[in-house]
Amino acid sequence: MLLSMTGYGRANGTFGDKTISVEVRALNSKMTDIKLRFPGDYREKEVELRKMVTDHAERGKIDLNIDVQNADGAALVSLNEALFRGYHRELSRLANELNIHQGEMLQAILRIPNVVASTSGEVDEDEWQAICRTITQALDNFKKFRILEGLSQETELRLRITNIINMLEQVTPFEKERFVRMRERIRNNVEENFGKENLDNNRFEQEILYYLEKMDMSEEKVRLSMHCSHFLEHLDSKQESVGRTLNFISQEMGREINTLGAKAYDADIQRIVVQMKDELEKIKEQLANVL
Repeated sequence: MLLSMTGYGRANGTFGDKTISVEVRALNSKMTDIKLRFPGDYREKEVELRKMVTDHAERGKIDLNIDVQNADGAALVSLNEALFRGYHRELSRLANELNIHQGEMLQAILRIPNVVASTSGEVDEDEWQAICRTITQALDNFKKFRILEGLSQETELRLRITNIINMLEQVTPFEKERFVRMRERIRNNVEENFGKENLDNNRFEQEILYYLEKMDMSEEKVRLSMHCSHFLEHLDSKQESVGRTLNFISQEMGREINTLGAKAYDADIQRIVVQMKDELEKIKEQLANVL
C-alpha cells in the first residue's frame, strides 16, 4: 500500500469555552521537515508535538498549525505594549535617520518574538489532553488523505510498469532480425574490401560469434523483467513506506534499459528503448511524492 507524501488534515475540538482548531499540511521532501505554529502557552510541549507528528506523518515537509480561541473568537494572546512601543520608537528613528520608507512596520513588529504573548504561562494538563485529541484526529484525517492519494499513484505506477513489460516483449522479434542483418553487413564489408576469394569462413564465423555475443541482450532482458516483478511485489505488499525501495528498483531498471539501448544496433529497438525511458521518467515523477 502506497502513501502519498502530500496530504491535508483538519480537526476541531473544544475545551470549556475554548475552541481548538488543528491543521496539518505536507509537501514532498527527501527529509523530514516539521514546522509548528501554536500559542506560546504550549511552548514547553514542542518536543512532544514533534514526536506526535513524526510518528504519524513520517517523511515530508510538514506544517502543523494549532489555534486556540475563546468562545467569542478572540485569540488567547495579549500585546506587550511596552516592548511594542520600544521597537516602534527605535525603528522609526532609524527609518527617519536613514530615509527608509517605513512600509508595513506594524506587521513587522508584531512578528518579533515576545511582542505578542499568551495570556498565561502555565499549561493546563486537561486542556492539553483535549488539544492532543484534536491533533490526533487531524493527523488521522491527514493519513486518510495520503492513502487516497497513494491509491491513484499506485494505479499510475502499475500502468507504467505494465507498459515497460509489454515493450520488453516487443524487443524479441527485432532482436532476431538484427543478427541476420549484422551478419550480412559484416560479410559484405569483408568481401568488398578483401575479396570473396580471400575470405576465411572459419575465421569469419569466429568473428561473427564475437560480435553476436556482444550484442546479446538476454541477461539485460531477464534482469529488467525481474526488476519489474520486484517492483510490483512491493506495490502488493502491506508495508506503507516503500517509496525509497521502489526508487532504488527504478534506478536498477534504468541501468538495464540503458544497456539495452547500447546493445541495440537497431532503429526499432532504439525506438522501444526511448519509450521505456519515457515510462521510467513518469515512474520517477510519481515516486518523488511517495513515502
